Amino acid sequence: MILYNVTTKILPDVHDEWLHWMKTVHVPDVMLTGHFSTYRLCKLDKMEEEEDAITYVFQYTAASRNELENYFNNHASRLREDVVKKFQDKFIAFRTVMELVDEG
Repeated sequence: MILYNVTTKILPDVHDEWLHWMKTVHVPDVMLTGHFSTYRLCKLDKMEEEEDAITYVFQYTAASRNELENYFNNHASRLREDVVKKFQDKFIAFRTVMELVDEG
């Protein structure tokens, strides 16, 4: 199993609009690609916050590296552009990929 994490810091002045849009538009669009079986949305605890940004982590689960690569090749650029067009310089995001080795 492959975990694809997107960590995003969003400015407070657009936070509510961004979160609503992510939950009602962006995440459903990502899931509709068919390359992920589940997702999680996590908010970093206030104790961990830096500066004035609010930090979230989206964690998508793919069955294989091939599924993730198909997502990258066929959908990721378009979906990232949608976020940039809507929220421009109000956020920063970085992505990581992990392989699930074991869980209890």
